[in-house]
Amino acid sequence: MLTRRATLGLFAAAPLITLAAPARAAEPAVFSRRGRAIRGADPVAFFTEGAPVDGSRQITHEWNGATWRFANEDNRALFVADPERYAPQFGGYCAFAAARGYVATSVPEAWSIVDDKLYLNFSLAVRDSWTAELPTIIAEGEANWPAILG
Repeated sequence: MLTRRATLGLFAAAPLITLAAPARAAEPAVFSRRGRAIRGADPVAFFTEGAPVDGSRQITHEWNGATWRFANEDNRALFVADPERYAPQFGGYCAFAAARGYVATSVPEAWSIVDDKLYLNFSLAVRDSWTAELPTIIAEGEANWPAILG
């Protein structure tokens, strides 16, 4: 049983304990689930097919700390030659969240191509909010990125 003095001592030490807690780990440069960028969707297909297309487990490329999947070898070759051209902006994290100064996950279905760059968002509803604020919201995200990764 804690005495009154011991309880007060714990409360007094609480700020020290909080300060000594480890810092939040930095977010990875590329959003991935189970190591897969864009939840396994082919990044090149957004440009060539105009839609998210599932990539194959057999056709992959390791880049920027994530595994990227591709629907075919041609798409893989395009990505390997110029990954910055095809990879989503803000590391594939939600573009709306980046503009607001934080990171959030994204889904391939909530995608947009603006000025020949791929952007992903948390959901279709969030994408609608994001597109309503174009082009200023992209500049806001670029101003925040990559400092918001932690």
